[in-house]
Amino acid sequence: MKRWIAILALLAPLSALALTGEEVMKKSQAAFYYPGKDFKARVLMKLVNKDGHERVREMTMLRKNAGEAGGDQKYFMVFFQPADVKDMSFMIHKYPARDDDRWMFIPAINMVKRIAAQDKRSSFVGSDFTYEDVSGRDIEDDTHAVERDEKVGARDCIVVKSTPKSGDADFGHKLTWVDKASFLPVKEEQFDRKGAPYKQFSADEVSDVKGRPTVVKRTMKNLQTGHRTEVAYLKTDYDLGIEDSLFSERFLRQPPRKWTD
Repeated sequence: MKRWIAILALLAPLSALALTGEEVMKKSQAAFYYPGKDFKARVLMKLVNKDGHERVREMTMLRKNAGEAGGDQKYFMVFFQPADVKDMSFMIHKYPARDDDRWMFIPAINMVKRIAAQDKRSSFVGSDFTYEDVSGRDIEDDTHAVERDEKVGARDCIVVKSTPKSGDADFGHKLTWVDKASFLPVKEEQFDRKGAPYKQFSADEVSDVKGRPTVVKRTMKNLQTGHRTEVAYLKTDYDLGIEDSLFSERFLRQPPRKWTD
């Protein structure tokens, strides 16, 4: 018996190593972007330039899954501050293996604007996150390879190198440190097409929300400009029963307070 226990103990880390890069990233996508049937958070976003000047954006974010992890999703966001984005709202219909649909309501001109698919790597409301970062990049858009095991703080991580299959990305490749216990991405380094360090993501705080490990503080730094964006998720919750009808142009213009306050 002792011999078999020893053999199983030796095989346990090998089973983690046996995952392919794509399998690791699919598990990470499920843990980071898909937990729960739906999700709500009050989001504080701090934009800090290289001189330390800060700007703050505050919004409510809602997300609903249509089915299993990796499937269709819908996102809805309403901004509360500062004044230049107050009452602006943003909606994503995310689909696997094809371009997402994105809309933004701009109250100053009372118009809903459709965001072109090619703008998915553009800055999200002036931050260091892109539109694509908000809802996640399709796993199939990149090739993924396990590079090594490495610790980030006390967390044992698998490091995966992801390289875009086409030229639609603003990075040449990226490395993601995925926590072996939760499969959350705890660190990511992006490199430009010349191989120079470009952006760095960090999961600064992970909390348990209804039994689900959740990244409640995160930072994205642009290493080439010195600008960074710090994000805190407050009042996070899962499985609230968000109605599918919320994710429509009608409510983009008039978000219901029931869900956004």
